[in-house]
Amino acid sequence: MTDDTSRPARPDVLIIGGGWAGSIMAKELTEAGLNVTMLERGHDHSTAVEGTYPASIDELRGVARKRLFQKLSRTSLTIRNRPDQTALPYRQLAAFLPGEGVGGAGLHWSGCHFRATEDDLRLRSVTAERYGENFIPEDMHLQDYGVSYEELEPFFDKAEKVFGTSGEASSVRGQKTGKGNIFAPDRSDHFPLPPMADTFSASVFRAATTDTGYHPFSMPAANASQPYTNPYGCQMGPCNFCGYCSGYACYLYSKASPNVNILPALRRDRRFTLITEAQVLEIMLDDTRKKATGVRYVDLKTRSEKTLEADLVILSAFQLHNVHLMLVSGIGTPYNPVTRTGTIGRNFTYQTITSSRIWLPEDRFTNQFVGAGGAGVAIDDFNQPSFDRGKAGFIGGSPIWVNQSGLKPIAAAQSSGGKEAPRWGSTYKSAMIDQYRHSFAIDAHGSNMAYRDVYLDLDPTWTNAYGQPMLRMTFTWKDNDIRMNQHVVSHIGEIAQAMGATRTSLNSLQPGQSFDSRVYQTTHLNGGVIMGENPKTSALNRYLQSWDVPNLFVIGSSAFPQGMGYNPTGLVAALAYWSAHHIRRTYLRNPGPMVSA
Repeated sequence: MTDDTSRPARPDVLIIGGGWAGSIMAKELTEAGLNVTMLERGHDHSTAVEGTYPASIDELRGVARKRLFQKLSRTSLTIRNRPDQTALPYRQLAAFLPGEGVGGAGLHWSGCHFRATEDDLRLRSVTAERYGENFIPEDMHLQDYGVSYEELEPFFDKAEKVFGTSGEASSVRGQKTGKGNIFAPDRSDHFPLPPMADTFSASVFRAATTDTGYHPFSMPAANASQPYTNPYGCQMGPCNFCGYCSGYACYLYSKASPNVNILPALRRDRRFTLITEAQVLEIMLDDTRKKATGVRYVDLKTRSEKTLEADLVILSAFQLHNVHLMLVSGIGTPYNPVTRTGTIGRNFTYQTITSSRIWLPEDRFTNQFVGAGGAGVAIDDFNQPSFDRGKAGFIGGSPIWVNQSGLKPIAAAQSSGGKEAPRWGSTYKSAMIDQYRHSFAIDAHGSNMAYRDVYLDLDPTWTNAYGQPMLRMTFTWKDNDIRMNQHVVSHIGEIAQAMGATRTSLNSLQPGQSFDSRVYQTTHLNGGVIMGENPKTSALNRYLQSWDVPNLFVIGSSAFPQGMGYNPTGLVAALAYWSAHHIRRTYLRNPGPMVSA
């Protein structure tokens, strides 16, 4: 149901945010028999409207003019690299692209759908076990999640079946089954769909990495390789490699999104109510400040302020918005980088990513217009557990992959020739044609660790359209992550040589390089309301339940203690199903703090 005034004024559950996390929680809790109201600050979106062909594949409207992305005129954040600097507002979307409207960033994402590994979830413990505590830099906030891969595996599996994920396993229930990632942890079941076909560039990369002794595999993609109906009865069509995934609603219903894979079933449930254009300003607390009573929000249709109460509140907005709402609501203690006390805003991390480019001979055409957001071939040799970080001198890791997602005309014209190439004239045109026809990108898509002086807090100067302090980001690249990226990128040259490259342009982070918010990198922001086993260093317990307000659960990548080498959506979905499972099994029977079994 949508904006249904006949629904009960006081639902059992309030969900803030209509993306992947919120949609999963709403589906699970309505199945538990609860009345659920979801508040989304943007407009309603459906593939039948936003995905209408051919309007949906308009690059100017879709990506250049940011059709499905957050509108910064009402609320944004400020950014600085160091605590001694003055932060300035993020006025134009560039480095990262939060979504707005029903589906959130889950409507415009690419579709890369990875599982986290046991090492990702126990990173501090495994680092100390292998290399000793002294290997961890003093200012690095390395932390375990408090949940194991074995515990999350059924929920990774459930998410893949809901998303209609295409891929190939290496082992299932301990048995070798295919040509998947040999470094990936064991699975309880196969992917629901076979892997996506290789583009030409991916096939060249696969052959070259095999020849150089690496272990290529098809990337798990939430792009349907075949027609598919998921457990909710939602249908997907097969991907045609049109190249319009990232930044677009898929007109073929081939890319997984909340709008395609969950909401069609959820909207039919009388226990579900969706309220759009509702800007939540505050999670309200009772006099003890230990219980959430509901939310205060602005109805953007009428420009009036309203309140809505519920017994259970789920905060499942985009990572930055989760942190901001916790801070302005006064829930938990804001992080202090000097004393290292407090938890809200602590352990903010990003994704370390650089793209290199190789050119093939003129008789080999890369057809970069062909692509799919999650399709590609990767190697995990520099991201897997047995890779010796001690010898390399850093913590973390990075897959290397060719993920040809479809190069569009405007992007091709803007990115041709490199930084030193002319931006006009016959030389520019020649370089653009050569790059478009004969080259492709190879990405090093790596982890990002958390540090003492990298964090989120409230800006003391700048406010949003509602009079609230903006969120302030203090972030830059650190030596550990720069060394990791340089080490991984240094191996791309030998792979390019094995491909028969005529030219190679390697791109890596450089010592002392600062984060540049003017250049797109990824929308993979993490941390700030992290999970863990100690309330002094985490805001949430292992079930993503607030230590301070037990009837509040905070779902999303804001719970990640550090950034991993993979895209975050697979882990976000698994943690949402994990949390919902324990709410249904334990919390609803005995509301209050949940303790480990």
